[in-house]
Amino acid sequence: MSGHQFVAAAFRNLISSFDRKVERELPDLVLHNDENPIQEYHNYVLIPGMYPTLFPFGVGGFEDPSHFVSLAFAAQASVYFDIPDHIFRYHHSYIFVVLNIIQWHKAHLHTSFAMCKTGFDDFSKELVGLSPSVIQSAAHHLENKRNMSNLNHEQKKALHLLKHVNTISAKIPGSQAFKTFTCSEMRGFMGLFGLPTLYFTANLNPLHSPIFQVMSGDITVDLTEHFQISVRTHERTLRLARDPMAAADFFEFSIRSIFQHLFGWDFSLCRSKDQGGIV
Repeated sequence: MSGHQFVAAAFRNLISSFDRKVERELPDLVLHNDENPIQEYHNYVLIPGMYPTLFPFGVGGFEDPSHFVSLAFAAQASVYFDIPDHIFRYHHSYIFVVLNIIQWHKAHLHTSFAMCKTGFDDFSKELVGLSPSVIQSAAHHLENKRNMSNLNHEQKKALHLLKHVNTISAKIPGSQAFKTFTCSEMRGFMGLFGLPTLYFTANLNPLHSPIFQVMSGDITVDLTEHFQISVRTHERTLRLARDPMAAADFFEFSIRSIFQHLFGWDFSLCRSKDQGGIV
């Protein structure tokens, strides 16, 4: 297809009165593919090939066997975010693609662990035997906030199998099951140690913090000054949108500082300090 044909097809999509039911012969975008997919694991040329502007010399790929010391995928991705050149931080898709690959690796790893369990054969047979109508009816039953005891046998079986799926997804960073698992851990701590006697709400807003401005690359900010002369709100907002990794670093730095100095928590020993904290 020529460039004019692509433009013409795109223009036709802008016309609201165009009949969508008519089968169109000209696509909007042609994606070339091959019958042999690119290997995802142990492919040190994958990421440099996807982002030639980030790896202009074609070196520095992930899981490179020529490295003297092996480095995990997630650890190397974190290192690239901390280099002085913030080109990896400012890229529009690199952060999300790398996170997605890390999630895939976690899902594959814990799926393999689940397959090694003794009851996996029975679980897989039950999973294949479930019909989509049963799963849909169970979902509709739970969406209407009905009592779980009213589920029939097949629906209870689907709910039981869902727990096995959540066991795998609970290990994937960023998933809803991972957040639910973290909340369950917090409730477990409360059940073991009792309710906390002090509730503290930290308002960590990087937009108005001079520490974040330094982390985002502003060398004009003097943290020793009591009253900071900061840039306009519009410029600070652009910095926050441009560098989300700096916002994450600011949040982690603030939380660690609060627990270390205010509550007296020793992160290296994972216990409270003998001298305690400010509180």
